[in-house]
Amino acid sequence: MHLKASIRLALALAVIMGGMSTQAHDTSAPGATAASDDAYLWLEDIHGQRSMDWVKAQNAITQKQFAGTPEFARTRDGILEVLDSDAKIPYVKRLGDHLYNFWQDKAHPRGLWRRTTLDEYRKAQPNWEVLLDIDALNQAEGKKWVFQGADCLKPDYRKCLVSLSPGGGDAIEVREFDLPSKSFVKGGFLLPVAKTQASWIDENHLYVGTDFGLGSMTKSSYPRIAKIWTRGTPLSAAKTVYEGKDTDLAVNASHDRTPGYERDFVSVAHDFYHSDTYQLKDGKLIHLDAPADAAAVDPHREWLLVQLRDAWTVGGTTYPSGALIATKYDDFMAGKRQFTTLFTPDQHTALSDYMWTRHHLIINVMDDVKSRLDVLTPQADGSWKHEAMPGAPQFSTVDVVGTDPDHSDEYWLSVTGFLTPPSLERGVLGEQQAQALKQSPAFFDASKYEVSQHFVTSKDGTQVPYFELAPKGLKLDGNNRTLLYGYGGFEVSLQPHYSASVGRAWLGRGGVYVVANIRGGGEYGPRWHQAALQANRLRAYEDFAAVAQDLVKRGVTSAAHLGAEGGSNGGLLMGNMLTLYPQLFGAIACEVPLLDMKRYTHLSAGASWMAEYGDPDDPKQWAFIKTFSPYQNLKAGTAYPPVLFFTTSSDDRVGPVQARKMAAKMEGMGYKNVWFYENTEGGHGAGADNKQAAYMHALVYDFLWDRLQ
Repeated sequence: MHLKASIRLALALAVIMGGMSTQAHDTSAPGATAASDDAYLWLEDIHGQRSMDWVKAQNAITQKQFAGTPEFARTRDGILEVLDSDAKIPYVKRLGDHLYNFWQDKAHPRGLWRRTTLDEYRKAQPNWEVLLDIDALNQAEGKKWVFQGADCLKPDYRKCLVSLSPGGGDAIEVREFDLPSKSFVKGGFLLPVAKTQASWIDENHLYVGTDFGLGSMTKSSYPRIAKIWTRGTPLSAAKTVYEGKDTDLAVNASHDRTPGYERDFVSVAHDFYHSDTYQLKDGKLIHLDAPADAAAVDPHREWLLVQLRDAWTVGGTTYPSGALIATKYDDFMAGKRQFTTLFTPDQHTALSDYMWTRHHLIINVMDDVKSRLDVLTPQADGSWKHEAMPGAPQFSTVDVVGTDPDHSDEYWLSVTGFLTPPSLERGVLGEQQAQALKQSPAFFDASKYEVSQHFVTSKDGTQVPYFELAPKGLKLDGNNRTLLYGYGGFEVSLQPHYSASVGRAWLGRGGVYVVANIRGGGEYGPRWHQAALQANRLRAYEDFAAVAQDLVKRGVTSAAHLGAEGGSNGGLLMGNMLTLYPQLFGAIACEVPLLDMKRYTHLSAGASWMAEYGDPDDPKQWAFIKTFSPYQNLKAGTAYPPVLFFTTSSDDRVGPVQARKMAAKMEGMGYKNVWFYENTEGGHGAGADNKQAAYMHALVYDFLWDRLQ
């Protein structure tokens, strides 16, 4: 249980939820006046008739151009065949004696929540016990629910909190579910749709953060107040545990049910990278005196792990940025400050993740963006034994996707690479090496291609890595259609992974695919991320441009044949490639993007990202933010490459309005090669089901292939 990491991951990847509103903007906000000269402000009315009429008209134009051809149908169907395949791996999570899985296919587009046993799972065709059929639920209720996970109460796992999103956004309805009867509990815990955090204390009590009414959410639209809710009482009677400030990012309370180490905690995220953690004991909050900017403060059994973003001098020792350090929890709470260093990064390595088993700690290290696993074991004398786990294939990613830390040293590994279909392996430390239980089939012929890693010098002299997937014997004549993908933010690392969609829809046509590991990500730890924060944001865009230029210099492609793709923060990257480096690209796909950086803090969950980008309402910060705000930096008479913006109406994280406004502004300035598509469902993802996801991906690939001739 990473206390700071858990709330930050919820924000970054699930990104927390708040009340759903038909208005995306706050006209009383400081930025509203500055937006008064924005001719496209009306598009911020997400579900307004005028806005939706515009969306429908734009969708029709884009669909007519790119989605009505036999080639599009082949691309879409090829991707959908992969997504709906019965041969793909059913990834599982262990809860007690069962392995749980959520499964979507052609017959079950919204999915089945189901479980099986380990013995059954070993079989080629396991017998699955269906717990909840989301399609049947939707038919019975006349809804379009999207399953967003379940939190089940250990140790017996009879009661669960099931999260359902209306359309795939971050706002969820939470319902209590009874596993033995496979039904929702009548009169049980029920929370209406909101950006909610709810977790078990015991069978009759929950920790809840939700929209309790006016003022109960932060400016970032996440829970500001954590409460204890008792079964059989109205939500209004829930007792407040902690009340944060409206300027905080989010507040979360949790109960650790580890046998013998039961504890309660409150985590207060001030922004994405600064949090405070408290133990709640006998009604009092006891602060864990760890650095507020630590990436993780993790009590586990008798241990406390701290993952550092910045160097920390404590107990007479300085621990470096990116390090993972450990001490006894009770010693730390008693005031002792002696730590053992478990991992120290160097110029080539960074800590990707770590996970406990019952007696060991597995750490996942990136070495020049490739995986390495080590096993650490605490010894009786206070030292830790280090052992390397078996190596992974070249240019691969190995993730520990599951353990059973309360009971055993079982671990589950996902192993994949750009050309290596993923496998799911299970092992038991000290007893059994990992063995593959499930193997994904090859959805394209990888023997035709090769992977290489390259390094390019960015504008400020920094060496930036990138991966290239290309046909063997590639002619370096500058004529290859090449797709360059990037993200560059929020400590997210782009590691090697198998994409059947890329293989079928891009490589299979003869294209080259490139992944840029630019600054802003986490590929080399905190230093790599911090190098492109706020006033240094342009470093990320310089890195991406340097990769684009290197591909041309090496003869892989030319500007006319080079496309770029990115989503969310990567959509902001694409917006800046469009406005700052239009000469480098032949076409750009900009997906669920941030683009209006003057207004972003007043749109959807934008206020939560100020630690990443800065506060545009502060004139001093706006001075640097405006340098990477694509919406403001559009200029008439510029030779912009063709661009496709896609987004979703149900995205309550970034929201659809920024893509809408950017497309409308470009069209208003007379640009013709601007395309827009907005799906109604799917939240911040590509779609609410496989069919929608295949459609969206096919639209992007066919647009890029068509424009890069």
